[in-house]
Amino acid sequence: MDREVDQFLERHPELSVCRESLNNMVETVVQIFRNGGTLFTCGNGGSAADSEHICGEFLKGFLSLRPLNADRRGRFESLFGDEGAKMAAKLQNGLRCISLLSHPAYVSAFANDVDAELVFGQQLWALGREGDALLAISTGGNAGNVKRALMVAKVIGMRSILLTGNRHGCCETYADCVVAVPESETYRIQELHLPVYHFLCMAVESRMFGGGLA
Repeated sequence: MDREVDQFLERHPELSVCRESLNNMVETVVQIFRNGGTLFTCGNGGSAADSEHICGEFLKGFLSLRPLNADRRGRFESLFGDEGAKMAAKLQNGLRCISLLSHPAYVSAFANDVDAELVFGQQLWALGREGDALLAISTGGNAGNVKRALMVAKVIGMRSILLTGNRHGCCETYADCVVAVPESETYRIQELHLPVYHFLCMAVESRMFGGGLA
């Protein structure tokens, strides 16, 4: 893992202050996936888009195609013949990752009827289990709905990761792992969040499915 982090930091030396937290982030997510758990993501605005982006990289191949093994391909072919074989050749092994931004009807209803600051927390309470993890993104570190999601994760017994900047907001208190990139302007924080979570996706894929980092 140290070699992978070294390679990443050679390309992004400004993130050297995050070395330990980058290691912890990857180890946490790998452990969750290896134990059959689910990674949940959440954030607001640009961070909401980042939350969806992260799930997109985990649910399918990122740097590798992650093909199905022979037994599973054979199962498709035995049930559905040539059509099943063609499907199996295109399907990829994915990792269980759910964005809490992916339920707009629920979000609008709960925000209107109950409490907008609990929209992520309520979903996590319904869907999350001990052994899962939450990757929460808050550039300023003070997003109320992110804070409450982290609180719910702690009650459930989930691991939690906060991706933030250097403003050291209140959300840091509730996260098990804090990756605080060394910027204070929102857009600059977001510019550094992208390589951080791409590194996470690459490193986890490498550990789960083999292959090296680009």
